Amino acid sequence: MMNGGKNDARSLAMMILSMLIFGSIGVFRRWIPLSSAFLAFSRGVLGGLFVLAFMKLTGKGGKERIPLRLFLRLAFTGALIGVNWILLFEAYNHTTVAIATLCYYMEPTIVVLLSPLVFEEKLTAKKAVCAAAAILGMVLVSSVLGGGSRSGDARGILFGLGAAALYSAVVILNKKTGGINAYRKTAVQLLSAGTVMIPYLLLTGETGGGGFRAETVLLLLIVGIVHTGIAYALYFGSMDGLRVQSIAILSYIDPVSALLFSAFFLKELMNAAGIAGAVMIIGSAIMSEILDRRE
Repeated sequence: MMNGGKNDARSLAMMILSMLIFGSIGVFRRWIPLSSAFLAFSRGVLGGLFVLAFMKLTGKGGKERIPLRLFLRLAFTGALIGVNWILLFEAYNHTTVAIATLCYYMEPTIVVLLSPLVFEEKLTAKKAVCAAAAILGMVLVSSVLGGGSRSGDARGILFGLGAAALYSAVVILNKKTGGINAYRKTAVQLLSAGTVMIPYLLLTGETGGGGFRAETVLLLLIVGIVHTGIAYALYFGSMDGLRVQSIAILSYIDPVSALLFSAFFLKELMNAAGIAGAVMIIGSAIMSEILDRRE
């Protein structure tokens, strides 16, 4: 159960570290010369196996059996996560990490707009304003009005928004799948995300054109174990020591750090309109979270 009192310093450090790890994945994807499908397969399998090992060693996985119907739903959402990763990794390939990340963080806005249909929740005026601000921010980030987008950005933006739409579906389905240990749920979904890639990889033989040099294998292990297994273990391990509001706000360290990492390591700098759009997208998502907690 999440903490309703003060934030525990250890939990706070775990949450911040997990968000920084998640935020750096775009940079690592750029350094791995393998196909997005193979990277998604590796991330799901390595991350899922790490979470299983973590549960075994710590005893945090619980012992309850997952009913077949819920297991199938988790496997389906895991498959969506796998496809979502492919789209996100392709977005990193076709546009800057910053733009791809901001496209991906349109997910909260998509969930807000779908909530009246899916959860029969009222779309308040304040949330509608937040959604409009995020959409305007996306327009500024994409430079569609000024015609300043680079060649290839359009494909990257579409991949990023597609990833956001798929992840919105995952969030909505997960909200309807409660009462399951978070680690067990994550292990099933990660392994399903990797497994769903196997038929595609067998049919296409798609592993990427860069070969499996020692540095590529090392980076692949880092993405699978550190960016997935360890990051998820830190994220869920921090929950009990943090207030709900703190978790919501701290989660936006992920996109902010992604923008900073891409600027520092990849020299991908945003123009003034892009920075304004980034502030609008991330700011509207944070405000929407705050409004959610107050209702």
